[in-house]
Amino acid sequence: MAVSQDLLDILACPQCKGPLRLTAAGDGLDCEACRLRYPIKEDIPIMLIDEAQKLP
Repeated sequence: MAVSQDLLDILACPQCKGPLRLTAAGDGLDCEACRLRYPIKEDIPIMLIDEAQKLP
């Protein structure tokens, strides 16, 4: 089961409160403003700044 569009519509970056975009592989949520990727594990977005990965 993938992350639903309804959930994506209400999620925001915990750091800047900006919009998030689902990755092409569906394994994370990217914040372009902060250049961070929040992972999705077992269909649950992990919205912790400490767990985010920096984007190149």
